[in-house]
Amino acid sequence: MSSPQSRQASTAELHPAITALVSLAAAIAGKHPNMGQCQLARLRDMGITEGQIATVVEIARHIRDEAGQKLDAAFDHGARQAADAPPAEAGAAEATACCSSTASGTRCC
Repeated sequence: MSSPQSRQASTAELHPAITALVSLAAAIAGKHPNMGQCQLARLRDMGITEGQIATVVEIARHIRDEAGQKLDAAFDHGARQAADAPPAEAGAAEATACCSSTASGTRCC
């Protein structure tokens, strides 16, 4: 196992522009309510070009949209499997796997 000193030595501090670009991309891909507007202003203040910002935004949107498409496809696949299952089997699966309770005990469905 490595020592704390060797881990610190191998961890370099990121340039503030890189940090802001990563944060902007994560905010967009993660559907954060502020949508990275703070990072966008910081990047512009740092002199990052609109082309570089646009590239990061395009990549983040692609990741977000692709993830949504894959989730939708997985949902559709599961829905088709449930529709094709015999009624008794579908009811048993729903009772055990469909819903669980929240921490306060409220069921989600």
